[in-house]
Amino acid sequence: MEPNYEALEDEHTLELPSEPMRLNMGPSHPAMHGTIRMVLDLDGETILDVDVQPGYLHRGFEKSCERGTYNQVFPYADRLNYVSPMLNNVGFALAVEKLIGLEVPERCTYYRTVLGELARISDHLTCNGATAMELGAFTPFLWLIKVRDWVWDILEQETGARLTHSFGRIGGMAAPPTDGFKESTLAIFGEIDHAMMESEALLMKNRIFLDRTQGIGNLSAEDAIAMGCTGVVLRSTGADYDVRKAYPYMFYDRFDFDVPVGHDGDNYDRFVCRFEEIRQSMKIIRQALEQMPRSGPVVADDLRYVMPDKREVYSTIEGTIAHFKLVMEGLKPPPGEVYSFTEGGNGELGFYIVSDGSGTPYRVRCRPPCWYNLQACRDMLVGDMIADIIPTFGSINMIGGECDR
Repeated sequence: MEPNYEALEDEHTLELPSEPMRLNMGPSHPAMHGTIRMVLDLDGETILDVDVQPGYLHRGFEKSCERGTYNQVFPYADRLNYVSPMLNNVGFALAVEKLIGLEVPERCTYYRTVLGELARISDHLTCNGATAMELGAFTPFLWLIKVRDWVWDILEQETGARLTHSFGRIGGMAAPPTDGFKESTLAIFGEIDHAMMESEALLMKNRIFLDRTQGIGNLSAEDAIAMGCTGVVLRSTGADYDVRKAYPYMFYDRFDFDVPVGHDGDNYDRFVCRFEEIRQSMKIIRQALEQMPRSGPVVADDLRYVMPDKREVYSTIEGTIAHFKLVMEGLKPPPGEVYSFTEGGNGELGFYIVSDGSGTPYRVRCRPPCWYNLQACRDMLVGDMIADIIPTFGSINMIGGECDR
């Protein structure tokens, strides 16, 4: 007589013991930028928990800043967010100028605004292009990176460097705008608009793109605020906070522009918000170029803090002495402390500086938006699938130099 296997199964059916599988992802994984490690606990392909571990690119930015003069910080600031370095240059310059109570010429402020917004456009084009590519949409990546390269052409034309410009100075900028600055800047806006429209036409109704972004990587406004998120990561949740509007600096209160916000705080909202912010940045640049004086200095006239013109250095003893002291000793702010914050490419970029009256900063502390945005990564990922890690992590736009400063 053959045994009744079905009856035996019903009688002795037991849950097989199973444990979550632990999987290591990064730092060598290409999507982790070589700088982040994630330790995943998985139930099949569902993420039960994730331990996000930065720290593989720590460069000691803040301590490096405390070993040189204030002007020597600019090359370090470039490498915080190396996708929009001009915003870091301007942010640090504003912090030191606030510390010493120095006002820059009006033309300089407009020039800084235009260069900073071009850097923001470059940042968002890079992030959205990479996000599309990581989902398999390689063509939009090529379209967006092409126009991003044209933005870099403008920045190279003005600064002499394509990526890390080191163009900011305490009290102004290294050089005035070139003769064709306005025309060459406005000439690429039509191409940027066209590239975004083409990308949106290809992606916004594409079922694969929508399935991989809508409802994926969700973050609530309450959690985003509690974790200190700013920038697109915060605004995609519906929280309307932009430093340029909430605490206007430079001349942002003179410009008419909107702050795009999302609703669901998912990958889709972050993608759309970045495209809309590019359009608003172009709107700001048009107004700034229209209002910017056609002539005038772009550096303050104060030899205690600002390098004299080279012609004065070579032809007058006063210029030679001022140049020598600023190079060898550095500018000397009064003892005190200051915190200055601006809207960087990824959110609120702040610099806290302590002066002891010497030519070297006693303390420099950076508030990098990427660090706080990365903190929210775990909440975005838990409950999603392994395949969702790459687009979600990409939508945060984590920049290693800024996070692991």
